Amino acid sequence: MVKITREDILDRLRKEIDSGRPILGAGCSAGIMAKCAEIGQADIIIVYSTGKSRLMGLPTTIIGNSNPVTLEMYDELANIVKKTPIIAGIEANDIYYLDLERLLKRFLDKGFNGVINFPTTGIYEHLFEGGKAMRIFSKNLASGYGVPAWGWPREVEMIRILHDWDVFTMAYVFTPEDAADMAKAGADCVCAHVGPTVGGIAGFTALEGIDESLSRAQKILDAGRKVNPDVIRLIHGGPFYDPESTKIIYEKTDAQGFVGASAVERVPVEKAVTQACQAFKTIATIKKES
Repeated sequence: MVKITREDILDRLRKEIDSGRPILGAGCSAGIMAKCAEIGQADIIIVYSTGKSRLMGLPTTIIGNSNPVTLEMYDELANIVKKTPIIAGIEANDIYYLDLERLLKRFLDKGFNGVINFPTTGIYEHLFEGGKAMRIFSKNLASGYGVPAWGWPREVEMIRILHDWDVFTMAYVFTPEDAADMAKAGADCVCAHVGPTVGGIAGFTALEGIDESLSRAQKILDAGRKVNPDVIRLIHGGPFYDPESTKIIYEKTDAQGFVGASAVERVPVEKAVTQACQAFKTIATIKKES
């Protein structure tokens, strides 16, 4: 796959925005998914270790040590993707890589064109009860590990390093404060994460209503834009799980695009395979043997 620079990616995304088309970040965990996403004109392909759980027919689940799984997935996707940037979901808080720069170089040397902070501590710190205590706990691990930062600050530091290296970056953010943190660190895109994705056979239960999700997302995006007016603003998760459900995003927020993982590689597959099998079973009646 040809190297795609940060400048190239931003140019592509801004052309889509200027044309009035929403950005689509497609989570893909297998060659067939990535191939179809590229044919379907996804703007970026994002590789999450959790995609393996979706391919297993399970709800999105972190299985084992995330970073090695993500690294292993690259070759299969790069073998089939021709021109779409491939973005790595990197878990910054990896105890096997206390040297953060060493971890990042592994992904960049592999060939990834950019990075997003996933798995992220923000999911547990802000979307579930008791999260504030968990953020304090995570920060306190830094001294024991002998590193400058751990938990959310480590994810912010990851984005800052990559920005200094002129690497394209995306950041999942959960609060206005998170968005400001990541925009200051130089994130090219802030993505308001509004909870695990509902819908389909293996979807999560909604944590809040659509209006609440949209209101919260707008506040998050506003905070990122206040720090950097040029930051690209995206939304992910929650009640937005198919194209139809995302229409309201653009009606009620100033988001410029959507990032889908379950919405791209789980829900559509569940629906398509179910319907295909049902069709095969009902298309004809076989002749009985005499």
